[in-house]
Amino acid sequence: MAVQKDPGKKETEVTEDEIVNSTSPVQESTGGGSVILEKARGSLDNVLAQAERAYTAYMDAQKEVARAYKENETQVETVYKQVEQKANDNCEKALEQALKTRDEALEQTIKGRDEALRQAELACTKAMEQINKTYEEKVNKTMATRKETIERAWDERAGTIEQAWKMFARV
Repeated sequence: MAVQKDPGKKETEVTEDEIVNSTSPVQESTGGGSVILEKARGSLDNVLAQAERAYTAYMDAQKEVARAYKENETQVETVYKQVEQKANDNCEKALEQALKTRDEALEQTIKGRDEALRQAELACTKAMEQINKTYEEKVNKTMATRKETIERAWDERAGTIEQAWKMFARV
């Protein structure tokens, strides 16, 4: 089947039967129409075969372009996935490092707090011991002073009573 274009740019289909059964001015004037018809048919067959080969080549090229696009898409997707995975890996490493840094800082802070508490407890214990020692010293001193005062008071009392009896006995 051949396609011809007329001057109005409309495509019309011309069947092989129309070509074979039609008479051309060349055929009528020469009288040997079948030879010309065979030559025309051979030329048309060649053109048709070339057109079919061209169309097949075009379709093959289109398939090759589609395959190349698909391959490119696959490569781009592979690269994207690799970049995405690398970004995820880097993110994971950074998060792990941040967590490790935080844990180390917390551990140092807790150690510092524990040491500060231990030192504060030690200082508190020493202060309480000193307070108790000072208290005991004051109590002992106060008790000693009281004892001395009472002893002096008894000694004074005894001396006063003795003097009073001596005075009474003189009278």
